[in-house]
Amino acid sequence: MRYCIPLYVFIIMSILLLPSCRPVSKQPSEVGSNSEEDEKYEPVVAPEVQSVILASGETIGTRYRPIKAYNRSDEIRNSFAEYLRNLPLKPIGTLVKYYNGTEKDNRNVYLGVVDLDIGKKNLHQCADAVMRLRAEYLWKEKNYNKIHFNFTNGFRVDYKEWMKGRRMVVEGNKTYWNDRTVASNTYENFWSYMELVFMYAGTASLEKEMLSIPISEAQIGDVLIQGGHPGHAVIIVDKIVNSLSGEARYILAQSYMPAQELQILRNNNADKITPWFSLEGDKIETPEWIFYGRDLRRFSKS
Repeated sequence: MRYCIPLYVFIIMSILLLPSCRPVSKQPSEVGSNSEEDEKYEPVVAPEVQSVILASGETIGTRYRPIKAYNRSDEIRNSFAEYLRNLPLKPIGTLVKYYNGTEKDNRNVYLGVVDLDIGKKNLHQCADAVMRLRAEYLWKEKNYNKIHFNFTNGFRVDYKEWMKGRRMVVEGNKTYWNDRTVASNTYENFWSYMELVFMYAGTASLEKEMLSIPISEAQIGDVLIQGGHPGHAVIIVDKIVNSLSGEARYILAQSYMPAQELQILRNNNADKITPWFSLEGDKIETPEWIFYGRDLRRFSKS
């Protein structure tokens, strides 16, 4: 005997079987959780990659060599670009840590881990890591007046006010300054400011306050960002240029959800030259997100 499935049941079943709208790679169901399959997994590294990666290199600029016929771009001394290129890296093979100390399994997502502390709160995610790099560079250069970010509600938070001992009051959608404590400019004080920014800003607000840049003009320090809840952001941390054609390739870095250390992304579409990415063409595939040429942004100089 043949049974007929009612049309409404068929529709419901079809919907349930559709793939959900998720980033391009699978995320752990629990922070730091690893199945037996995960523990056996080893990232695939093409033999040719060894000529690009120098294991003894302790910074981005010394670990990842330019590919054949390319040279590193000339950058201004003490610039944001030079700062990013010289970010310190943990020893090769180190796994990314989440904010709670557990480790992120590496399923061909990253090649290196930036050696910067991220705190112990679930705050240092994708856009937060980008803002942190920009602000930390400016703080070290003592350009305090240029450290400012917008909350999601549009309120601009200037570090120069925070230095004076003023603090934010957030009441629903209403935000204002209040004199709370003594003036201070220690790194601990700076980090408290950044954690406040992490809490109330994100990809949506950062995308709006950055300048849109043609993908053909991409430079170190520029950001591929899609604002949303969630969105995602990765930052360009190095650049090489072909001495004959002028074609450029880039190294990209990211944090992600839950809060985790900055990582140097693999180019899984070009194992022989990973981590160097080409940004030519409209679609830019990274291990955990897909961006488009229209997504490139740059920090304002002011």
